[in-house]
Amino acid sequence: MAGNLTFEALKDEVEAGRIDTVVLAMIDMQGRLMGKRFHARNFIESSYNETHCCNYLLTVDMDMTPVPGYASASWAGGYGDYVLKPDMATLHRVPWLEGTAMVLGDVLDHHTHEEVAISPRAILKKQVARAKAMGFDVMMATELEFFLFEQSYAQLRDQNFRDPKTWGGYNIDYSIFGTTKEEEVMRAVRNGLFGAGIPVECSKGEAEAGQEEINAKYSDALDAADNHVIIKNGTKEIAFQKGRSVTFMAKYDHRRAGSSAHIHQSLWKDGQPAFLDPRGTHGMSATMEHYLAGLLTHAREITYFLAPYVNSYKRFVVGMFAPTKAVWSFDNRTAGFRICGENTKGIRIECRIGGADLNPYLALASQLAAGLDGIARKLPLEPVFGGDAYHAADVREVPKSLGEAAALLHGSAMLRAAMGDAVVDHYTRAATWEIEEQNRVVTDWELQRGLERA
Repeated sequence: MAGNLTFEALKDEVEAGRIDTVVLAMIDMQGRLMGKRFHARNFIESSYNETHCCNYLLTVDMDMTPVPGYASASWAGGYGDYVLKPDMATLHRVPWLEGTAMVLGDVLDHHTHEEVAISPRAILKKQVARAKAMGFDVMMATELEFFLFEQSYAQLRDQNFRDPKTWGGYNIDYSIFGTTKEEEVMRAVRNGLFGAGIPVECSKGEAEAGQEEINAKYSDALDAADNHVIIKNGTKEIAFQKGRSVTFMAKYDHRRAGSSAHIHQSLWKDGQPAFLDPRGTHGMSATMEHYLAGLLTHAREITYFLAPYVNSYKRFVVGMFAPTKAVWSFDNRTAGFRICGENTKGIRIECRIGGADLNPYLALASQLAAGLDGIARKLPLEPVFGGDAYHAADVREVPKSLGEAAALLHGSAMLRAAMGDAVVDHYTRAATWEIEEQNRVVTDWELQRGLERA
């Protein structure tokens, strides 16, 4: 688990004066941490049990605007409270914040104390429970990419977010000298996250100027999602402390490659890899083939959970390592699904469709729901794809817009059965609001293109 601090150890640290603040955070629809900072003594005396937060937190957009049209909370309903209950298994130190610990919380109904079905952590936990009922343990990991900028967030705001300068001036993919220049931030990120209990493996330069990638060891699905949000939040905070900034936008500049969040996934049974069969093709078991068939069958209808914003779809560009076709292949980075570790106990499926802007709980849950449907129905696996998927004709395509993905999400019988109508309708509304806002706003591109010439 991400937690590296027991409750008893926290009490000792508070008594010794080494910890004075405890952050209790829930995960919102955008995958951000929202919550409160407690004086540590209050937390260990009472708030470790529960606190409260406004239920609008699961109906607001990126700007924290209360969005109309949700069934779960509204002005008509008065925007009441949720209960935020700490999951003490996630209690951990925050080395980059003085005297601070953090714990993630589950969102509960104020009256029934049952988990709120539309909350991201509850959505993933439900799919993990489905897998467990089928006899499987779910192991996952995410690779997270982002851009590192020389300016601080305040400086970028002052210049209206125009012309952010990447710390690196050229492509530093795997470059040791190139990434040495950025060690002031990246070393602090690796060490800070490791000290927080995140099993960081490495960081590296990615395939664009100023682009970074950080990887943590695979774990159970819930822990992998918890690690992801802590990595993302911690990276922002550490960069901020260094007077720098980062972005996890899927595509911050149309001239540059986008940032992804590749998802590695496998199932285990009785302590053994359920995806491995030495007698199968490339070591793939029948279970793995059915799971992969489920991912492919439902690839288009689960895309919203991998690409949740209008901007997300600008990442899917030919030749920039973001897939445009939802096909599978062996060790082929042009395909939406890549098989890694063939013929070994580490055999797994890598989904390459998701961007760095995804909510990991929703992304992992949708992958799992699709894969389990493939197993339950014993779906046959289509032939492997070979070659350049970018230029392949007559194959399954990744949706080209948020509107297309939202319609597929709304009409998904599989997701409605796996997650519930309330969840699908809730996140469909999140997508349509994003589209409504994009349609309403006049962009810089429109001004530059049309102010004089229209």
